[in-house]
Amino acid sequence: MDDEDARLQRIGIPIITDARDSLVRAECIRIARRMHLSGNKVFGFIPAADDIAVPPVMIQLGIALTEITGSTIAVVDANVRWPGLAGLAEGHEPDSDDSVFKTNWVRGSLALLSPPRSERAGEAVPQLARLLLEGCDLFANVLVDLTGFDLLGEHASAAACMDSVILLARTRKTRERHLLMMRDAMPKNRFMGVLLVG
Repeated sequence: MDDEDARLQRIGIPIITDARDSLVRAECIRIARRMHLSGNKVFGFIPAADDIAVPPVMIQLGIALTEITGSTIAVVDANVRWPGLAGLAEGHEPDSDDSVFKTNWVRGSLALLSPPRSERAGEAVPQLARLLLEGCDLFANVLVDLTGFDLLGEHASAAACMDSVILLARTRKTRERHLLMMRDAMPKNRFMGVLLVG
């Protein structure tokens, strides 16, 4: 196991390999192909409930995208108020003076962008918009964790910054009426679908 994979595992994100779980890996590759074929560049991921962890799913899809496209992919922990990947960026300063994000590289072509510390409320959407305007050209695809934006009432404006929005729901736990309500809150032309996890 290399240092990058070990760092991810220390913060609770396992790396799926062919030998470990070929069915999950095959599903990640299938979904990554569908994302690639959509022609969209920026994908937002919104959890249907508080007990759904978005970063592990995005990292696996990001790895699959790098493998099938050979391109550089970004996974962005956009929730600057309560960052989920802050453990990867602890002790490091942001990439530039006007950014709150620190970049960590995994597997050579996957960039994990996360704030090293919590920022002020109200910074999430402006920082996300700045990142997408100024840093998006470096990547073939950008996968964005939109966890927590609903708590700040910013989920619709954050979703509007995306080319596509994907809801993450738990198999046999998340109710259809809840998903329909969330789907209706998203911009109609950006909703890509629901991804069932667990």
